[in-house]
Amino acid sequence: MYHPDHNPWKITSEKNIYDNPWINVTEYQVINPSGNPGIYGKVHYKNLAIGILPLDDDLNTYLVGQFRFPLNQYSWEMPEGGGPEGTDPLASARRELLEETGLKASRWTEIQRLHLSNSVSDELSILYVARGLEQFEAEPEETEQLVIKKVPFAEMYRMVCDGEITDAMTVAAVLKVQLLLTENRL
Repeated sequence: MYHPDHNPWKITSEKNIYDNPWINVTEYQVINPSGNPGIYGKVHYKNLAIGILPLDDDLNTYLVGQFRFPLNQYSWEMPEGGGPEGTDPLASARRELLEETGLKASRWTEIQRLHLSNSVSDELSILYVARGLEQFEAEPEETEQLVIKKVPFAEMYRMVCDGEITDAMTVAAVLKVQLLLTENRL
């Protein structure tokens, strides 16, 4: 009988395939839920995925544009980054917002937690809305060649709906913020 807490997968062995400072890949020999042998690969992320949707008093937001190596294409998205395991995710969000946009916020609201690709990874994302914005100097990392664009939130929402923004964290945050704004809960 099915029970939601019962794990139908049985691990018979595991092998570390790859490891770097950001990810670890493990290959498992398993007995799958139907009782047959198989393999399963898991990507473990060593950082939380952090996304911040900055929103000013006039409902403008900030897009970050950059070329994404894994996709081999340019991407518009909200400010994002990683937060080391065991550190306060909000502290990581504050750091990422300042680093990428030069913005500091006085009010923070966690709006969503989600797993980004739960069929192959354990990556957890935490999404925030940042309000009460003040502009300072951006401090991008050496691997980041960023373009920052201030746009009305309605424009960002349109870009998500039209498929111009495909980054999963940004899509989730924009749709959640639109819902919260519609319901007067933000």
